[in-house]
Amino acid sequence: MSNFTTKDGVEIYYKDWGKGQPIVFSHGWPLSSDAWDPQMLFFGQLGYRVIAHDRRGHGRSEQTWDGNDMDTYADDLAQLIEKLDLKDAILVGHSTGGGEVAHYIGRHGSSRVAKIALVSAVPPLMLKSESNPYGVSLEALDGIRKAVMTDRSQFYVDFPTTFFAHDASGGKPTQGQRDSFWALGMAGSIKGQYDCVKQFSETDFHEDLARIDIPALVLHSEDDQVVPFKASGEKTAKLIKGAKLVTYKGFSHAMPVANADVINKDLLEFFRS
Repeated sequence: MSNFTTKDGVEIYYKDWGKGQPIVFSHGWPLSSDAWDPQMLFFGQLGYRVIAHDRRGHGRSEQTWDGNDMDTYADDLAQLIEKLDLKDAILVGHSTGGGEVAHYIGRHGSSRVAKIALVSAVPPLMLKSESNPYGVSLEALDGIRKAVMTDRSQFYVDFPTTFFAHDASGGKPTQGQRDSFWALGMAGSIKGQYDCVKQFSETDFHEDLARIDIPALVLHSEDDQVVPFKASGEKTAKLIKGAKLVTYKGFSHAMPVANADVINKDLLEFFRS
């Protein structure tokens, strides 16, 4: 196993496979780097160097009590990029990971980065308000926190129905996809995952998006039932100068897994452009 120690003494697990231009993947909540398996294998076989880490409090990384916040997530990513001395890297973030990527650019700039891709990502702001009417209500987010606190295991059994949903009738993940979601979720820390709900939903990424000065791709399903398109992908593409927006109908929040053939093709086209 590959690990590195952050400046505050936390052990972070990461994968680093292959050679070539580096692609760094940041995963969604409450998962781990294994959620990127369809992309890691695909792009690794095409000659890219593929790298992904487990966010602190998730997967095989250390389960910390403190530091489960977006500033620290972005700084951990920066330390990984610096440790591996990556240059001309492509950063790809799904859901919470998209916020991590955007916040990394906002805090550390783009000197080591060639391009970014935000997939079903939470920026610019997920929380519903008068100025953000298409966001997710605080009541719904409090419901997630309550479920994590009271019966996290059952919640991770049930939540794939929403995670893989793309219309009002609900999602239809395979049993394997359900089992994988549960296993990846339960590998992480209840404290880290509880804290992360506030970070992915209440962090305001507007200033981060304004600082992005490299080519950016925004991929989002108009039928995403977890991170609403009108509150996120649609706005993000307008806030990043020159960003390319690709939308889908009938895809779920979990489209990097459920629709990996399409997502990988669109990412590859952007990487090669």
